[in-house]
Amino acid sequence: MNDQSTSLVRAIQGPVILITVGILLAFDRFTEFRFSQTWPVLLIVIGLVKLAGGGRGGRRGYFRNAPPPPPPPPYQGPGARP
Repeated sequence: MNDQSTSLVRAIQGPVILITVGILLAFDRFTEFRFSQTWPVLLIVIGLVKLAGGGRGGRRGYFRNAPPPPPPPPYQGPGARP
């Protein structure tokens, strides 16, 4: 998955969850299904959005601007004083 697809999935994550909550609340009001029965659908939708986004792949490049680690000290051989 490229960065553009990942960005798209992250951009629609909030609206998809809000739409799902709205649909579940509409079911609660207009059908015999109650929110206490249908809330697991919200967990399923969140999981599907996370899978579509690549799971933890969204954190790739998180440390992109971090400075490089310091180089290791030079090897001085056995018996060398610190």
